[in-house]
Amino acid sequence: MSFEEEWADLKAAAAARMQLNGAPTRDPGTTPTGADLVVHDDELGKIGHFAYRLHNNLKADGKLAQTTTRTAGTSLTADGFEMGKALASASTAWAKQVGMLVDACAHISNHLDYTKASKKKDDDWAATQVSATKISDYYDVPDEHARPSVPKPQGPIM
Repeated sequence: MSFEEEWADLKAAAAARMQLNGAPTRDPGTTPTGADLVVHDDELGKIGHFAYRLHNNLKADGKLAQTTTRTAGTSLTADGFEMGKALASASTAWAKQVGMLVDACAHISNHLDYTKASKKKDDDWAATQVSATKISDYYDVPDEHARPSVPKPQGPIM
């Protein structure tokens, strides 16, 4: 097989897999409601709780490891060992990494709290809209373009 033939085959295979400006089609019956994302409040609560616990544990235990490493680095440097500088550098890197993890856990926990509250507000709003729509079905609501019939006054107006 020549290079051109192989290249054409590879391009054809890639074109068959490629989908631009869209999402892959799915079977609508993959979930009970046909939705492509289903989240339950209890699942969000568990994930948020674990993120919160991890945040608190990392915040406390991460500082302990950093303090111990920094102390060892300072002690070794004072005794003339070059390894002390490396431990001090490792302590600084550790502090940055733990800080990033702690921030990420806090972000996850806060975002899930916000998501739950936002979802509840959206659900409440949707419920009021649906109930308002149902109420209006029972009343004769005039057309927006219809003119109100107001009788003209008879005689002189005082």
